[in-house]
Amino acid sequence: MTFQIILVVHVLLALGLVGLILIQHGKGADAGAAFGSGAAGSVFGARGAHSFLYKLTAILAIGFFVTSISLAYFASNERTASDSDQSIMSQSVVVDDASNEDTSEIPSN
Repeated sequence: MTFQIILVVHVLLALGLVGLILIQHGKGADAGAAFGSGAAGSVFGARGAHSFLYKLTAILAIGFFVTSISLAYFASNERTASDSDQSIMSQSVVVDDASNEDTSEIPSN
């Protein structure tokens, strides 16, 4: 159950990261601000949007890494449990009773 919850959170974090990265401006976009593109009139101020988006991206990235590590941990534990079930040493030997029956007696009708 926890594996599925972490997987859903992981996918949501990945989608959030993609969206935030696409929203952000590249380093080359600062040249337009030098010619008066109105960056000071934005909602978050002159540098507020950049620092807010960068911090939010960093938080989502840390969450993405944590969920990645936890998913890898759960997957390795699940695999080792199934590997021990499939091990030759842990399998019990099943004796076939039909092969041990005495075939010298023939039932009469």
